[in-house]
Amino acid sequence: MRVAMISMHTSPLEQPGTGDAGGMNVYVHNTATQLARKGVQVDVFTRATRPSQGEVVEVEPGYRVVNVVAGPYEGLEKEDLSTQLAAFSGGVVQFVRANGLEYNLIHSHYWLSGQVGWLLAELAGIPLVHTGHTWAAVKNAYGTDSSETEARRICEQQLVDNAEVLVVNTEDETSELARFYDVDPAKIAVVSPGADTELFTPGTNRNTELARRHLGIPLHAKVVAFVGRLQDFKGPQVLIRAMGEVVRRGRVEGPLRVIICGGASGTGSSVERYREMASEEGIGGCTRFLGPRPPEELVSIYQAADIVAVPSYNESFGLVAVEAQAAGTPVIAARVGGLPLAVEEGRTGLLVEGHGTHAWAEALEQLLIDDASRIHMGETAVTHAKAFSWSASAEKLLQVYGDTLEGYVPGEATRDAGGV
Repeated sequence: MRVAMISMHTSPLEQPGTGDAGGMNVYVHNTATQLARKGVQVDVFTRATRPSQGEVVEVEPGYRVVNVVAGPYEGLEKEDLSTQLAAFSGGVVQFVRANGLEYNLIHSHYWLSGQVGWLLAELAGIPLVHTGHTWAAVKNAYGTDSSETEARRICEQQLVDNAEVLVVNTEDETSELARFYDVDPAKIAVVSPGADTELFTPGTNRNTELARRHLGIPLHAKVVAFVGRLQDFKGPQVLIRAMGEVVRRGRVEGPLRVIICGGASGTGSSVERYREMASEEGIGGCTRFLGPRPPEELVSIYQAADIVAVPSYNESFGLVAVEAQAAGTPVIAARVGGLPLAVEEGRTGLLVEGHGTHAWAEALEQLLIDDASRIHMGETAVTHAKAFSWSASAEKLLQVYGDTLEGYVPGEATRDAGGV
């Protein structure tokens, strides 16, 4: 089987936590890797952002990334990428023709890629499988503001109507699609993401000590970490304000430290903005801002932390939560999206209703004070995280692909280009 994956706006080889790179990059890279190891030929088409990348990057046998030139390498904001859909589609067609390639199906990721995939699937007479990762109507309903455009929502509705199969991360996402996009449940396949449980581990008894030493953190400090893109939708401001209240209450004994690891993402976002917020909350002196880290270095962040906070306003799954638990660190997360699946309430962490400062301060304080419960949760979290693996995710995807191909008849599916 040969599969064309479309990830137009961000390459699976980009560093998560920088710009638009995040959980989707991790998802595409790991599923492509595992599918290739199961004998599938996977080409991931993405937009070239620098000339030094080369047209084709052989990641490993059966998995390669194709960098398509569409618009300038730099200076094109994510919001403007829709102007390059035709150029990107044309670049994919040229590459396919020049190399005499034929694909069995297309799997697109995110709405921009979905628009490309929809066109190319129709031209080739092959099925389109689409994964949204985030959805405009869902973000506007649960986010800090209603910033996603109606144009994007319409494009997503078109994909819901025209894709052969929609792959989602959780049953909760299925409900959200039914609520906001009037989707036929028969078109949805649930494939939970995974985590690299061979990389993300608690390690030896000295790993926490070594990780804190490398980060310059006192061994006996209580450490809370945030890992992800610095944008309000991911909720770093929720953690900063809550930790400010925890410090003002003064009930947690010993030094406190907050680690915020990630890069600014989106219009109006900057590391300096969150740094100033920490100073205003009185925790500037105990808060460390670290740049994005590759997975091999993220392990030490998770191991150094007593708690990892995931205060997102919505997550289709919550990869950070699973990675942290695999490293033996309990998680406090918002009760939204797929996070209740990723975090086992009361056993591997806590789930917080809403994003209010008081509720978050209560949850953080509870685990920071109760050492025995926190340590037990961390031990339980390792076992819980092992239930999620990328190999299992790829196996389920392979089944979805097979079922899709078996039932696909070109031209017979009902098509609706209206999408309104």
